[in-house]
Amino acid sequence: MSFLERLNEIAEKTENHLSGLLSAKGRSKNLSRAIEYSALGGGKRLRAYMVAEFSYLCGRNDDGFLDYAAAIEMVHAFSLIHDDLPAMDNDDMRRGKPSNHKAFGEATAILAGDSLALDAFGVICESSYCSPHQNEKAVIALSRYSGSAGMCAGQQFDLDGEGKRISIEELTTLVDLKTGALFSCACMLGCISASATPEMIDAAEKFGLYTGRAFQITDDLLDIHSTPEELGKTIGKDIESQKSTFPALLGEGEARRYAEECIAEARNCLECFDDGEAKNRLTEFCEYILIRRK
Repeated sequence: MSFLERLNEIAEKTENHLSGLLSAKGRSKNLSRAIEYSALGGGKRLRAYMVAEFSYLCGRNDDGFLDYAAAIEMVHAFSLIHDDLPAMDNDDMRRGKPSNHKAFGEATAILAGDSLALDAFGVICESSYCSPHQNEKAVIALSRYSGSAGMCAGQQFDLDGEGKRISIEELTTLVDLKTGALFSCACMLGCISASATPEMIDAAEKFGLYTGRAFQITDDLLDIHSTPEELGKTIGKDIESQKSTFPALLGEGEARRYAEECIAEARNCLECFDDGEAKNRLTEFCEYILIRRK
């Protein structure tokens, strides 16, 4: 099975699992609609894929990754809802349709994001696919990499950098937190679901960090050269907000070269894992990051 075939398979499984989880939780119909609007029916499910593939890479051959995959996609959806709010990036489009606050209003969008973030931890804690000890480790990882030491800190640095020219070192820290942290967490959750060794978890964390950097650089380049129809969101927002990006600081050619260097480092992180289909697909995933068009 190729990377794209596996990605589509995991996306479908995660979508079905998420649908069941979310339908069982809601009490307010309006809030449930807002949650499902952003959490279902869109997105590449790359973070779910990374959970699944590292679970398989570390020796687990069933669907024991599903709760962890659903949880990280819930946190990702929460981040997108809040990222689009007028107080943040003020974006009217997401995944080819009106952003959550445009469809349901700002207050309900905030509650939908809050609910997804909080419910994600319940999904992990109640998971029967893994042991209580594994679930505890997963909760700690997701909290660390999504909260004030991870993704949320990256978003704050992003806001602080508007209208300023920051250094490459500062930008790298920003990207590692805003994008790389959740990539790293996804890879680690897959390892945790398979009771992987500390060496494997450390390598997975670094793999997520490097692929996250490359992914963000590609995103920055697409923001320059793509169209709203291709990306499903407004383009040119970074330029409009005067944010520092790798293409802006390094130039497009050097930014592309740096993305390639990050992907080379990511591939090196896979060396401690046994050869096989999962490792081959993750290598394909690395190449996909560099050539993706959306």
